[in-house]
Amino acid sequence: MSLPKGFLWGGATAANQYEGGYNKGGRGLATSDLITGGSQEDVRKISVIDKDGNVEFLSAYNNIPEGYKGYIDPDQYYPSHNATDFYHHWKEDIKLFAEQGYKAYRMAVSWSRILPKGDLSEINEEGLRFYDQVFDELIKYDIEPVVTLSHFDLPLYLADERDGWKNRETIDCFVEYSKILFNRYQDKVKYWMTFNEINFLHGYNTLGIRSKEAKDRFQALHHVFVASARTVIEGHKINPEFMIGMMVASAGTYPETCNPNDKMKEIEFNRMFKYFYSDVQCRGYYPNYALKEFEREGFSIEMEENDLELLKAGTVDYIGFSYYNSSVISTREDANKVGGNQFNAAKNPYLEASEWGWPIDPIGFRVVLNELYDRYQLPLLVVENGLGALDTIDEKGQIIDDYRIEYLASHIKEMIKAVEYDGVDLLGYTSWGCIDIISAGTGEMRKRYGYIHVDLNDEGKGTFKRTKKKSFYWYKKVIETNGEDLSND
Repeated sequence: MSLPKGFLWGGATAANQYEGGYNKGGRGLATSDLITGGSQEDVRKISVIDKDGNVEFLSAYNNIPEGYKGYIDPDQYYPSHNATDFYHHWKEDIKLFAEQGYKAYRMAVSWSRILPKGDLSEINEEGLRFYDQVFDELIKYDIEPVVTLSHFDLPLYLADERDGWKNRETIDCFVEYSKILFNRYQDKVKYWMTFNEINFLHGYNTLGIRSKEAKDRFQALHHVFVASARTVIEGHKINPEFMIGMMVASAGTYPETCNPNDKMKEIEFNRMFKYFYSDVQCRGYYPNYALKEFEREGFSIEMEENDLELLKAGTVDYIGFSYYNSSVISTREDANKVGGNQFNAAKNPYLEASEWGWPIDPIGFRVVLNELYDRYQLPLLVVENGLGALDTIDEKGQIIDDYRIEYLASHIKEMIKAVEYDGVDLLGYTSWGCIDIISAGTGEMRKRYGYIHVDLNDEGKGTFKRTKKKSFYWYKKVIETNGEDLSND
């Protein structure tokens, strides 16, 4: 089995988990800069301050009271501030990516590095020059940039002063930001994605809204949908050759039993967890099941006259998606719940789990590839797939991560079947994350995904030294053979 010539092998990162340099080069603050570290047991917090100067650390899963604004406590460690410091190591890191043979690198641009307040009141030329260097270095090694415009944060000013995505004016801010990048890099970047894991956007840190109420979230998401559609339209005007996609977190699902109630619950879960978001962006309209859900919840989406026309005209060119695990959907109230990628589900007795409790399901990866392609008939791009694990440096200074190799090899094998046997149109595979980065969920460093180890601990202490793991050389071989050799020799 083999993949098509020109298949985009590579790796993926996010600016708020990797870039660092949060106060360097004219960058403005972003909502991600306020999020503390955490763990599986200790939920990450957002630091805010009220009008009287009282500082609080609030869960991202709760409402943020009116009158509170984002605040950075000088005595608190914020993992994103330095992250794993791509800002100062970009040249070294890209050279390592090139050594592995990358054909593509999926990355994110920090919105507040380009527009410190998120709007056109200030355009940060130093930030643009930084990405000039990054893209030029990638192109030097024939690595295709795959650029996400918004990856789990937004400029803090928009959140605190303009109600984030609840405010319709944020649409214009995002479109103007996108146009700046499209015009500047139209000859350097072909592949773009508008919003990372759009189905995981909620609350203050990713939408800039204070409320956790469903009506407020979906109203904000409507503005996100319109912004994405307008961005696609404007991008194609600037360069018709652009490929502009969406990105969704796509876990596989199974009903726990053949009980029809389990199957119906699985359908309902999939609709509102993932398909709603891709239906709007790929088909260009709100599906009836979502409108009925809003009706049952007692709200409707406020729209302007031409919103529906924009959604129809601004459908995406491809679907980027993440896959880490599958989940079992059960109607039993006493179902044995297990952890997963941001939601709980029933335990699958047929699967092993990672150290963080995520079920490991390579065949589920093939299932998801087929489900997405069957539903939309659009090209797909795997932009996240990987294993978060504890890595140990042995007495020889080596990191022998056979568990990571086993995970990735088993998933790539099923991915190739989806292309060769099933006929899925797949553009590429950028594994998460090609180098150790801060965990988005817990803020930890010990939960590592990369082929390259970064000397940094959960408290932000370390030298930032880069060290190749065993998986580095394995993935190099995989790319060299275009997926034909997955052996762990």
